[in-house]
Amino acid sequence: MPARGPRLSYHHGARELQDRFDTRRLADRLAERLSRTEFTTEDKAFIETRNMFFLATADAAGQPDCSYKGGLPGFVRVTGPSELAFPSYDGNGMFRSLGNLRVNAAVGLLFLDFEQPRRLRVNGSATASDTDPLRGEFEGAQLVVRVRAERIFPNCPRYLHRMQLVELSPYAPRPGYQPPVPAWKEQPAFREVLPKGG
Repeated sequence: MPARGPRLSYHHGARELQDRFDTRRLADRLAERLSRTEFTTEDKAFIETRNMFFLATADAAGQPDCSYKGGLPGFVRVTGPSELAFPSYDGNGMFRSLGNLRVNAAVGLLFLDFEQPRRLRVNGSATASDTDPLRGEFEGAQLVVRVRAERIFPNCPRYLHRMQLVELSPYAPRPGYQPPVPAWKEQPAFREVLPKGG
């Protein structure tokens, strides 16, 4: 049985709408039955077979940002009862998400399966490091992000559109493979300001 911590917390804004639509009892029951602080065996298997997820962060002033994170299946690992880790690959150099972690550790992750509709949310706090021991195990990683899960809970997948994967990204790092250079890096406006090593 997964560890269940304190229930999902609902602030007055959520409570106001729950009361307006008569869903307070339902919200409390869902929090009671589904919210947990440790990953189940099923959660681990689900997360570690995903090839993408969405990462929500916010800066010190609470301004939100949401980004897509993709890789080959297995690029996210559950590393402990309440911890997961994933690599940060070369991107556009803005570091909006990981920069936010330096000033506000709160994160929300949304894992999806579009083929067999399923959703899993993970809320917690995160850190990013270039000296993490896992960095050497993640081909192409600049940093490794570790998330300490404080709330793990599934969501109803009924509004997920059924889609099939056509192709994994050719840019996804993998051992023994050199990804192509993205076209935008070849544009003169950006080529002249790329970091050393491109």
